[in-house]
Amino acid sequence: MHRNAAVHWNMASCPSPHFVLFPFMSKGHTIPLLHLAQLLSIRDIAVTIFTTPSNSPFILQKLRDTKISVIDLPFPGNIPGLPHGVESTDQLPSMSQFIPFARATKLLQPHYERFLDTLPFITCIISDGFLGWTLESASKHGIPRFVSFGMTCYTMAVNRVVRQEYHNLNCEDIHEPLVLKSFPRIEVLKTDLGQIELYKAGNAWYEFTMEQTKATSNSWGILFNTFYELESTYVHYWNREFKPKAWCLGPLYLADPPRVQPLSKPSWIQWLNRKLLEKHSVLYIAFGTQVDIPPEQLREIAIGLERSNVNFLWLVRSKGLIFDDEFFERVKNRGLVVKEWVDQTEVLGHESVVGFMNHCGWNSVLESICASVPILAWPMMADQFFNAKLVEEELGIGMRICADESSSESDLVKSYRVEKMARDLMLGDKGEEARNKVKEIGEASRRAMEEGGSSKRSLDLLINEVCSMRLR
Repeated sequence: MHRNAAVHWNMASCPSPHFVLFPFMSKGHTIPLLHLAQLLSIRDIAVTIFTTPSNSPFILQKLRDTKISVIDLPFPGNIPGLPHGVESTDQLPSMSQFIPFARATKLLQPHYERFLDTLPFITCIISDGFLGWTLESASKHGIPRFVSFGMTCYTMAVNRVVRQEYHNLNCEDIHEPLVLKSFPRIEVLKTDLGQIELYKAGNAWYEFTMEQTKATSNSWGILFNTFYELESTYVHYWNREFKPKAWCLGPLYLADPPRVQPLSKPSWIQWLNRKLLEKHSVLYIAFGTQVDIPPEQLREIAIGLERSNVNFLWLVRSKGLIFDDEFFERVKNRGLVVKEWVDQTEVLGHESVVGFMNHCGWNSVLESICASVPILAWPMMADQFFNAKLVEEELGIGMRICADESSSESDLVKSYRVEKMARDLMLGDKGEEARNKVKEIGEASRRAMEEGGSSKRSLDLLINEVCSMRLR
């Protein structure tokens, strides 16, 4: 249901539950909230989702055959520092434009509040953590606001502890691991911190982060796309030391209904099927949609994969490299490079795929866990660095690939490292250990979403609590 006007519902003697969701304009943030919307809808809860015109087709396609309503808000134009027509971080030429983009979303507030005035009784608002201004809108209307960042509790908690214990941190001065008083066994390396701007006061990234942190702390709850058994230590710590209350509701992607399989299988599935018949294991490689990997790094990856002698399916989104015919000829019996869209969950669920080299975006990590596929972590931005730390050090379900610190090209991962790590994950003892561990955790992830599971119970409790509070 796609509306640009008020949505009306029949009212019984007491208001029917009605949840308003507002995802941030980035697919990695939007998709988990769409899965949550589906979980709410199958519980006969009315759901209204706010977005912008260029983002709504993707949302509507994901929510086809549901009763979920979608309302478009006009995204502001002529924003200094932003290309005209950009309404999603996926469309940004550079992530250096993220802050102007995120701040521009506040210009949606008047339109948003006018629609809130027209909607029937709203039980609660669930909005992305980057849309901190929605707390003000919720408060004006007397509606509790929940926050969703799409991150792990581990990443949120450790990040906040670093900022508290090392206030106004100058990352350039870090030469030894940071020891955390709150988590003595965790040593934070400079390479774990990612964007150094997030930790030093006085720059736009830091100030924006602090604003969102304050809005989060004053909200009614924070939703984590994780399950309690995965990171119980950090859930307990969060609820003891920070606000608001943490609710573990994931892995939300398991709420995605099964897709109708086409009669004609795509080429990449046919290729995986052949590898299965040949009894060859495959390494799947994909780095998300946000980072355009430079040509020199793509070349190093290609050389490393070729020399590793492992079978691989590599999804390449970057326009920066055109593979030469000689490369394809040399790897044709064991490698497939794909540039079109692939169904990642179907790839990870394929019996031949036993390893996943990825950027450690949390959605990809969860999909890998649920498919019981170990990870070769290659973080590139934002929360991905702490996600990689969680994968390797806390959970033991993968290994992290890093650049050679002795190299003058500090960010470039050389081909010999790609070769070694690919072989270690696919053929080595550490890879086998990670494979056994992720199988165990994968089973737990699926149980969490089933009847009686921790995430299923948590969502039911959240609904009951917020509905009861709204009726008082």
